[in-house]
Amino acid sequence: MKLEKGAKLVMIGDSITDCGRKKPIGEGRGGDLGTGYVAIADAMLQAVYPQLGIRVVNMGLGGNTVLDLKARWETDVLELKPDWLSIMIGINDVWRQFDTPFQTETHVGLDLYEQTLRELVQRTKPQLKGLVLMTPFYIEPNSRDAMRARMDEYGAVVKRIAAEEGAVFVDTQTAFGPVLQHLYPAALCWDRVHPSMTGHMTLAKAFLDAIGFSWNGSAN
Repeated sequence: MKLEKGAKLVMIGDSITDCGRKKPIGEGRGGDLGTGYVAIADAMLQAVYPQLGIRVVNMGLGGNTVLDLKARWETDVLELKPDWLSIMIGINDVWRQFDTPFQTETHVGLDLYEQTLRELVQRTKPQLKGLVLMTPFYIEPNSRDAMRARMDEYGAVVKRIAAEEGAVFVDTQTAFGPVLQHLYPAALCWDRVHPSMTGHMTLAKAFLDAIGFSWNGSAN
C-alpha cells in the first residue's frame, strides 16, 4: 500500500468530506471523523493495517468551494503538516451555477477552479510524501444532463492536474457507474450530491483502491 507506517493523512473537501466531523479539527474518537467516506476509510485502514498506525484527519467543511479551501489552507492543511493529503472539491463550484444561477458571485468558473486547485497543489506538494486528488461527482447516470456534463468538465481538470503533478487520481464519477447500473440515483442520494451510506462506501472503496489497499493487510 502507498501509505507508509505512521503516516498522517489529511482529507479536505466540502460537505461530502465533512459529514458532521468534529470542529475545528476532525480527529479523535467516536464520530470525530464524521459519518462518511473518511470515517469508513479510516476504519478499514485500522482494521486491516493496524500495524501501520495511520493517522487520519478530516478537514472537510460543508458548502466549500475551491476558493474557500484556499482561504483556510494555511491553518487547515499546512499547519497540520500532513504526510499525505487527499483533496475532493468542486461540487459546490458547479452546483451554485445551477441552484443559484443569478447569484454569480457564488460561482467558480472552470478556469478559476483549475488555476486555484493547481496553485494549492503546487504550494503544498513539496512538503508531502503523497497526494490524492479525487474528482467531484454528480450521482446521475445520464452524461448529457446539464449539471452532470459540467461536473465532468471539472473532473477532467482534476485528472489533468493529477497527471501533471504525479498525484494519485480517484475518478469518483466512474466509481458510481457500476452501482448506478442497478440502483436509481435517489436510492443513493436524495439530491444526487449528498450520498447515502452506500454512496459513501463507494467513495471509500474508490479511495482505498487507488492507494493500493489490500484485504491481506500487507504493508507493501
